[in-house]
Amino acid sequence: MLNLNGITVRLGGRTILDRASAALPPRSRVGLIGRNGAGKSTLMKVMIGQLDPDEGSCDMPRDMRLGYIAQEAPAGTVTPFETVLAADKERAALMGEAEHTEDPDRLGHIYERLNAIDAYTAPARAARILVGLGFDEEMQGRPLDSYSGGWKMRVALAALLFSEPELLLLDEPSNHLDLEATMWLESFLKNYRGTVVVISHERDLLNNVVDHILHLEGGKVTLYPGGYDAFERQRAERLAQQEAARTKQQAEREKLTDYIARNSARASTAKQAQSRAKALARMQPIAAAIEDPTLAFTFPSPPELRPPLITMDMAAVGYGDTPVLRRVNLRIDPDDRVALLGRNGNGKTTLARLMAAQLAPMEGAMNASSKMNVGYFTQYQVEELDVTDTPLDHMTRVMKGATPGAVRAQLGRFGFSGVRATQKVGSMSGGEKARLALALITRDAPHLLILDEPTNHLDVDSREALVQALNEYSGAVVIVSHDRHMIELAADRLVLVDGGTAQEFSGSLEDYTDIVLRKADGNGSGSDAPKADRKAERRNAAEWREKQKSLKAAVSKAEREMAALGSERGRIDQALFDPKAATGAEAKMTMTDLMVRRAAVEKKLETAEEIWIEASAALEAL
Repeated sequence: MLNLNGITVRLGGRTILDRASAALPPRSRVGLIGRNGAGKSTLMKVMIGQLDPDEGSCDMPRDMRLGYIAQEAPAGTVTPFETVLAADKERAALMGEAEHTEDPDRLGHIYERLNAIDAYTAPARAARILVGLGFDEEMQGRPLDSYSGGWKMRVALAALLFSEPELLLLDEPSNHLDLEATMWLESFLKNYRGTVVVISHERDLLNNVVDHILHLEGGKVTLYPGGYDAFERQRAERLAQQEAARTKQQAEREKLTDYIARNSARASTAKQAQSRAKALARMQPIAAAIEDPTLAFTFPSPPELRPPLITMDMAAVGYGDTPVLRRVNLRIDPDDRVALLGRNGNGKTTLARLMAAQLAPMEGAMNASSKMNVGYFTQYQVEELDVTDTPLDHMTRVMKGATPGAVRAQLGRFGFSGVRATQKVGSMSGGEKARLALALITRDAPHLLILDEPTNHLDVDSREALVQALNEYSGAVVIVSHDRHMIELAADRLVLVDGGTAQEFSGSLEDYTDIVLRKADGNGSGSDAPKADRKAERRNAAEWREKQKSLKAAVSKAEREMAALGSERGRIDQALFDPKAATGAEAKMTMTDLMVRRAAVEKKLETAEEIWIEASAALEAL
């Protein structure tokens, strides 16, 4: 049992946690969630003892073994395999002692304990965990210093999982993982025997792994049973009850206020009025449920282009004289939604850079529409934002020649309205910086939007807003992401980047998950045929977007016709009212002609209005 007892933490004069209390059941798997900046990492630091609360305590059994990833990644000449094995400190110590002790009794005790802790299967378990996180046999034997920071953090995660602590604490574990490793981690955590507390914005992980959600908001925590979908339903019910109670209380306050105003001055009712005034003073206001306006954002839709946007014919691409991908045959059309699958290092980013014209084909050909505008999002753009500038400074700089209104309008699409447009980037959360980077790359209404891991800094609500924005966007989209929820909702086509090439994957993401997990467990080659053909699902999604696009076009056309007909009716009315002031065609028409023409315009306007109403209703229903 892990108990949070009235924990209060103040940092820099701001209260981060305010008497936060919850009791986590033993062996539970808890998803710790909240908006960016809510204090999730602060609460986890209290749990692991890195931060002492100003008030309250975190209570757990004294002998409970905690496990968490340190901020510094492992380094040195040791290998990932050796690092993971060394994470089981008891096993490492016993194995070392067994090599040097000469006491037969002690040696017997050592071997007995090694058997008890299953020490001899440890190498196989360590290798299985490393394979699941993307390390093949050759990679497991290379020195740590040959790896990037992201891969070193994978080694740290592998070592933590191998050590099997009774309380496992994970802070955004999938941020350094690709889709395949994220799938494996989810499968591993499902079967974990200890208590797990994980900070995550991965909706699938929160639905498939955790059995409780600990929601942090306004410095308080609330524990909900079930996964993320269950949390959303329960929280919606709770907010509805809160709003109903607030409305009821507001009516009661108005009733008391009115009674006090009418009866305070009369001697016969002054006592009752005074009593009601005290009741009003004791009544604690119930806060209204506030919606965050930054959660909704939209991508500007581009002008239409004829298909295809891009065609690749036996294209090869790479760096220097070394190709990463060969024999790539792909076509991207204006309404395509494509997700690139494959392990990190297989060439997904290289293919994305080829599409964005940042790399040229080394062999074969790639043809792109000369009028095509590409918006390309990467994590580097988030990291390269000038922390001393504001969103308004950044957007003004890239939208040269644009009016201040146009600059503000583009920022407003992504939640940077009013004072939010003039805050320093250095004071913004990672999610806010990611939204700003998205605003910057879409300023010219790109025909093709390429998103390379766009969700790393976004919380669950912001990710949902991004999915909604992508589904309403009329251009083509190419996504590289470890967020399965986003791929499922925003992609119609899956392209597997593997084995030095890129090919269409005919199955569903579910099929791909099965293949990846079987391969990681050693039960399949990874080349199995998908168990079910889900092309129909993706076709339905494409048809849905096409219908949405058609309805939007009908609404826009009707609005233009209504505006033109309304303007013509206004000119006719002006000519009927004051013939001398009439201009254009109306000046040459008789009164009878004007009346006939007005009736015809009125009929057309009614028809346009009916079309607009029907199309708008259908669009809203869709």
